[in-house]
Amino acid sequence: MIINHPLLGPRDAQEFTYLGDAGLINRPYWLSENALREFHDYLHLRENPAGLHRELWFHEQGDRSWLVVTRDTTTHEITKVELARDVARANRAAEVMQ
Repeated sequence: MIINHPLLGPRDAQEFTYLGDAGLINRPYWLSENALREFHDYLHLRENPAGLHRELWFHEQGDRSWLVVTRDTTTHEITKVELARDVARANRAAEVMQ
């Protein structure tokens, strides 16, 4: 499988480590009123979808960047690759706007 790294171009997936659901970027706020329940769900509840899924990948054998890869789990077709820092910033900006 080839991952089209946003900065380095096409790279073999063997250079990366798969780390799971990209929702892990959105950690609960540790001082929230429901922090215990939110962290329980964050740590232990995961989706296992068939179809499009956003995943975290770490470029371990390259520039050590974190990526959010949108991949179809049934065909392994990759439809989008983004730097995780850009996704996290966009999520923060969206939270502030609410």
